[in-house]
Amino acid sequence: MSEKTKDPVPQGKYVPATRGGSLIFTAGMTPRKDGVLQFSGKVEAGEPLEKYREATRLAAANALTAARNRLEPGEKISRVLSMTVYVNAGEGFTAHSKIADFASEYLCEELGEAGTAARAAVGVAGLPGEAPVEVQIVCMVE
Repeated sequence: MSEKTKDPVPQGKYVPATRGGSLIFTAGMTPRKDGVLQFSGKVEAGEPLEKYREATRLAAANALTAARNRLEPGEKISRVLSMTVYVNAGEGFTAHSKIADFASEYLCEELGEAGTAARAAVGVAGLPGEAPVEVQIVCMVE
């Protein structure tokens, strides 16, 4: 990357990402743009999954931006090692992994095979600002 994109705006006392050696850990990222939540509400059973694609991709994009902003000139992300996708699941929603697939697809579009990570998709009772999803990644640098 020749030019860094602005980091996602933290919503509390934390940083978007930290680096230790060749590993970068991001904070959990919700679907925000310029600090403003773009999507809200529970992920509901009975709704088409496609309804949540854009929100999930934006959260994943924020996580990847935060990770990329920790790179030094000439470095690149060689692999996303791990991804956790938190789903603000409504009662009866069970397709958590399908929501996480939207984040996986985005990372693979951006990074190729290096975007395929070990992954957890976790249903939760709520997320900050009533966001529908939150994405956190761990990356390796080369």
